[in-house]
Amino acid sequence: MTESNEIMTRGERMLAMRKSRMAAAPPFLRGGFRPFFFGGPLWAVIALALWLFAFLGGLELPSAFDALSWHRHEMLFGFVGAIIAGFLLTAIPNWTGRLPIAGWPLATLFASWLAGRLALLWSQTVGLALAAVLDVGFYVVFALIAGREVIAAKNRNLPVVAMVMLFGLADAADYAAVSGLILDGEAGFRAGIALVVLIISLIGGRIIPSFTRNWMTKQGMGNGLPTQPGRFDQVVIALTTLALLGWVLAPSAMATGAALCAAGALQLVRLARWRGWRTLPDPIVLVLHGGYLWVPVGLLLLGWSILDIAVPRTAALHALTAGAMATMILAVMTRATLGHTGRALKADAATVFVYVFVTLGALLRVAASLGFFESNIGMAVAGAFWGGAFILFLLAYGTKLFAPRLDEKL
Repeated sequence: MTESNEIMTRGERMLAMRKSRMAAAPPFLRGGFRPFFFGGPLWAVIALALWLFAFLGGLELPSAFDALSWHRHEMLFGFVGAIIAGFLLTAIPNWTGRLPIAGWPLATLFASWLAGRLALLWSQTVGLALAAVLDVGFYVVFALIAGREVIAAKNRNLPVVAMVMLFGLADAADYAAVSGLILDGEAGFRAGIALVVLIISLIGGRIIPSFTRNWMTKQGMGNGLPTQPGRFDQVVIALTTLALLGWVLAPSAMATGAALCAAGALQLVRLARWRGWRTLPDPIVLVLHGGYLWVPVGLLLLGWSILDIAVPRTAALHALTAGAMATMILAVMTRATLGHTGRALKADAATVFVYVFVTLGALLRVAASLGFFESNIGMAVAGAFWGGAFILFLLAYGTKLFAPRLDEKL
């Protein structure tokens, strides 16, 4: 009895400590979405600008990575990784019922992410080993923190935390490849993309039909409502996992190409079952469907590129990254920021332009890869639209991320 009371008291002390930390923290540090949803897009704009200046203008980056390797690493493990952290730090309290990480622990975690970015950019000076330790270390620490929360609540989302740890290992593999420690120079990069696509497939498969169903119900659409994931969705995710695993391990195999095409076709059927066209009047719901559409498109293009159907691989990669990842990121960031700052889930004009710009940027980048435009011009225009989407997000949502909730006392 005494031991049980002691455990309860310890738990109460932890809860009280977190509550006091939340109350004492500035608004910017009262939820994981705030610093990471600000820092991630800002870094995306900076990294994109540096890459375009390096590729088109001959700028010499102070990184030990070559310009292309640095660009793809930072857009994936830097930018996308930050948004994954912000999303999960916000979602886990909802999953577990525990208070969010806030105050100085959140500031420390964000600082470790930022340190990894700066160390890799100046890795010619500070050394690649230090950059790797800081960069990979962020994902290890983040996964341990997330795992502690999920395990303490006996929550079912531990596999998502495991994927974060695997993402960190993919990050490490990318460093190993650049350092010449492994022969396959793109293994870590491919693994990172595969894991993010699977996270989108898993999490998107939950939230998109749920948000769509809620919206349709409010509109009085009683028929044909999307359902929560079932056996079909499990089959699609399983096949997508196998196809992407094949791409990581055997990227040129014909069987891999066929599996990716099959996964893309099934993902297209899965998306159609959610009836996204019915959400046309509400951009904040519609964009989720538009973002997810890039997943089957990217998988099909990737499969066709392996099967040698006159599709360059770069078109598929940008469909999955500039298309699926970026659009889903903006869809989730806008929705989560509005909801968690006490605002109505309604897209204003600026938000609609954010969605339009990122879509145009992705379309133009894929089109440039497919040869519809002169490559350099296509890249520059696509980069302007894509980067413009994140600049506009920062202008429209930055103040919301720094300010208290609307229903909080100042």
